[in-house]
Amino acid sequence: MLANFYDLSKLQIFLSTLLISNPRKLGLDPTFLSATLWHNKPLESISLRQLSLAPSWKERLRDHNMFFSFIEQVPVVAMTTTGAGMRALTALYGTLWGLQRTKLLDCISYITGSSGTTWTMTKLYEDSNWSNKDLGEIILQARKQAAKSKREAFSLQNLKSYHKELAQRTIAGYKSSFIDLWGLMIEAMLNNANNHHKLSEQRRAVNKGQNPLPIYLALNVKDNITTKDFREWLEFTPYEVGFPKYGAFVPAEDFGSEFYMGHMMKKLPESRICFMQGDFFSTSRRKSVGWDFPLLNIPVVSMGFSQELDSLCSRIFTVSKYNNFLKGLQMHNEYVQHQQFTKWKDTMLDESPNQLKDSTDHLELVDTAFFFDTSCPPLLRPERKVDVILFDPPLEHASTYFSAQGIPFPKIVLSEEEKKNLKECYVFEDTNNPEAPILLYFPLVNDTFQRYIAPGIERNAAQLPQGNVDVSSAFSPYSTRQVSLQEEEFNKLLNLTNYNVQNNANTILRVLHKVVEQKKQAQLSQSSS
Repeated sequence: MLANFYDLSKLQIFLSTLLISNPRKLGLDPTFLSATLWHNKPLESISLRQLSLAPSWKERLRDHNMFFSFIEQVPVVAMTTTGAGMRALTALYGTLWGLQRTKLLDCISYITGSSGTTWTMTKLYEDSNWSNKDLGEIILQARKQAAKSKREAFSLQNLKSYHKELAQRTIAGYKSSFIDLWGLMIEAMLNNANNHHKLSEQRRAVNKGQNPLPIYLALNVKDNITTKDFREWLEFTPYEVGFPKYGAFVPAEDFGSEFYMGHMMKKLPESRICFMQGDFFSTSRRKSVGWDFPLLNIPVVSMGFSQELDSLCSRIFTVSKYNNFLKGLQMHNEYVQHQQFTKWKDTMLDESPNQLKDSTDHLELVDTAFFFDTSCPPLLRPERKVDVILFDPPLEHASTYFSAQGIPFPKIVLSEEEKKNLKECYVFEDTNNPEAPILLYFPLVNDTFQRYIAPGIERNAAQLPQGNVDVSSAFSPYSTRQVSLQEEEFNKLLNLTNYNVQNNANTILRVLHKVVEQKKQAQLSQSSS
């Protein structure tokens, strides 16, 4: 079986001159080597999603005197989420609930996640119709898991169970790591029993367009090379896993299997979703707790000689290894000069083809927070044509980074005074570049929620304490190191993020109205030319 090289940005993967000159010796179809392919399953999923959204769009926009005539005029709206610990899990539930209550969840085509928000996403996508059900019922179960003691995850019985499963995983052909152990611990913390769901099984939740397409993000790094010098985004969807940088993807169920020169040499059983959670939420855990793992008691390191120790510990405790599906493939010596190769301007190895093109035996995956906490890159690929992104922090870092890569993205400038007094919602756009998405930025702040229990409904004296939600001080119960939240704390954060979305629903609708009108004008211009 061949690895699939889908070229989502019309990028061509060039194999070595030897392979191109005589591909049939390897059993490769010559047209396969140069074809620029889009994997049709994710495309079909999004097409179905857009079609399924059309009635909701018409109903929702008609109330605001907004109309569209063609499916091409339906805006592509996405959410990008990230964060750490129970704060991220709870905040995402609240945001989604707010979108559902304002009937705006039906407008979302993509949800991307990294770090702690993947806890919420992977749980939601166990249900094939989750976005069409009352999220209140789903959140009830999440609240119970958040509040329960996590000590059981470190019990002797569970540790023996982890050891047994990791041993079986090693026998199957995987390289076991501390991150695999951490994934099993996350599973025990968030579930009452083993979760046997797998990434590919989430297709049932998107195969009819009934839910947004989930995209998870991790970083591939190289041993003994800092992320400053080398890093590659690795995307995970229910259909495929791979590198948008090279246009190289494999089916989700085959990720981890052994490939050589595009052929599957050994099929490994697909990993359970908990191992993916370990990959997506590892570095942020290290950074947030200063190495103070519950059973390890490793001290904080930061300066001088200790930086070397920190780097070593980073590799030990944050890297997860998987068989490299690019093994044995070599790119053309001059591939880096190809105009559609997505070269990273600030990555040194991209300027050194001989170092980049030699594939290693294993991918080394870390949480995106190892570089900076984001899950936005998949949404900025031109072929996805995302018009609007609901964004959470860190926005300024993202703006600076994407601008440096030449990726269309609004410039974000907040004064120090504005940062001290953040609003509930911001709209950022680049009016000079229609290719740049419009950003709806929702920082985690407690502003009018202190005085209002719901939009337009003021709190009475008895309700005022529920509006006191500390999300920023050093004494906040929502520290990123927290893996438990008591019911009252969970409810406060849930209701805050829910309220912030509902209170700014009209802002979201105004942006959507603007995008619909822009698409209409663009279509009229094309038809008249």
